[in-house]
Amino acid sequence: MNGPTVAGGYTEDHARSGLADPLPELECFANQFPESDYVIEIETPEFDSVCPKTGLPDSGDIRIQYIPDRLCVELKSLKLYLLGYRNMGIFSENVVNRIFEDFKQAVAPRWLKVRGEFNARGGLHTRVEREHRAG
Repeated sequence: MNGPTVAGGYTEDHARSGLADPLPELECFANQFPESDYVIEIETPEFDSVCPKTGLPDSGDIRIQYIPDRLCVELKSLKLYLLGYRNMGIFSENVVNRIFEDFKQAVAPRWLKVRGEFNARGGLHTRVEREHRAG
């Protein structure tokens, strides 16, 4: 074999879809308790995006947990950021990884976990999770 088989005519364009699309900026404010390790958990049970191949809607729950360092995310900006995915063609796996990377860059938390639980399609329920503790 010469590598993995890509089923159903999926292309690299499908795979990369949504990874570089513009989204609203994540804004932050100064953490007033930077000496403390406390967890902030944010959940949105009404997350929506679009499958880049089929054009069908994908929806589910996104949960962001983090231990802030110097900054905390401002919630209105996060809401607008997440709403930016609503009409974006992007795979569920890429949603979680993109949110993780964008959040990590903007907020620079001590610890970060992003979890996506996507509603079943075709009888398959998808859960994607990524976690990192700053060195």
